[in-house]
Amino acid sequence: GLLAWVGGQPHVAAGVKRGAGIKGDLDHDGALAFLSGLCVVLRDAGYSGLVVVLDEVETLQRVRADARDRALNALRQLIDEIDAGRFPGLYLVITGTPAFFDGPQGASRLPPLAQRLHTDFTAEARFDNPRAVQVRLPGFTIDSLCEVGVRTRDLFVEGVETGSRERLLHHVDDSYVRILATAVTGDLGNKVGVAPRVFLKKLVGDVLDRVDQFADFDPRLHYKLTLADSELTEVERNARAATSVDDIDL
Repeated sequence: GLLAWVGGQPHVAAGVKRGAGIKGDLDHDGALAFLSGLCVVLRDAGYSGLVVVLDEVETLQRVRADARDRALNALRQLIDEIDAGRFPGLYLVITGTPAFFDGPQGASRLPPLAQRLHTDFTAEARFDNPRAVQVRLPGFTIDSLCEVGVRTRDLFVEGVETGSRERLLHHVDDSYVRILATAVTGDLGNKVGVAPRVFLKKLVGDVLDRVDQFADFDPRLHYKLTLADSELTEVERNARAATSVDDIDL
């Protein structure tokens, strides 16, 4: 209940708030004041700070013009108040597509916000400044997808019983992770960018879990990748290459 209250949910049981000694609800009018107080409490409690991630802000481009303009101004206000030191220890991350940062319906609608977010990306991507206000994220490649798979496998291995670890590292070695990543990507029309979700789901649920539970399971011998349309998102289904003319929706 307290987490719901902190998240701004409108209906929180009175008993929960009474037990914590709080009154009222958290709404958009008091959100920044509350955030400032939370940062102070965290700092005084010994924490180094708070990370707040505003994900997929490009969705603002699809809301009503008046709501979009208020949201853009709220972002500008938040950035300025962080710079002024109102939120001690706060690290704000805003993620969005290039259309939001550069397009006519995004940050450019509010020139003061566009000025604060502007970053020069005219140089080659390998010379991007990681200290700049904007950081350009490259798309997935097979190599980076394999790196994510290897790290996921290593985390999985840390959490299993000691007796299974050697078998997991033997059967699901780096070369097998690459084989699976290549197979998933190939089934999705070689579009690496849409493959991570399905790849990790197959790696953990179909391969690692089975190797952990069954001592004689060898994914190279006993597992064949299959992707059913029902388990894919619309984007993933659209990425699949047609195997016959009957697969083409007219």
